[in-house]
Amino acid sequence: MRNVFLALGIVGALGCATSPPVAQQEQSSASIRAAEEVGATHVPQAALHLQLAKEEFAAARAERSDKDRAGRLLARAQADADLALALARTDAERSEAQTAVDQLNHFNLSVPQ
Repeated sequence: MRNVFLALGIVGALGCATSPPVAQQEQSSASIRAAEEVGATHVPQAALHLQLAKEEFAAARAERSDKDRAGRLLARAQADADLALALARTDAERSEAQTAVDQLNHFNLSVPQ
C-alpha cells in the first residue's frame, strides 16, 4: 500500500513538473491576442513576428519533457507577440500621421495667401 501512494505521488509530481507554467501560458496567449486585435496580421513585419509567436506558443504547449524549455519557448512567444504588437501600432500611428500631414498640406494649398 505504501508503494502505491509513493508511486501516485511521483506520478503527480511529474505531471506538475512537466507542464508549462500556466501563468506564463496566459501571458503569452494574451500578448498574441493583443497583437491580433491591433491588426498585426496586416503589417508584414508584425505578421512575421506574430506567426513566430504562435509557433513558439504551440511548441511550448506540446513540450512535455522539459519544463525549462517550455518556459523559454513561452518567453520567446511573448517577446515576439509584443514586438508584433509594437510594429503594428507603429504602422498605424505612421499612417495616422501621414493622413494628418496630407490634410494639412491640402488645407494649405486651398487657402489663398
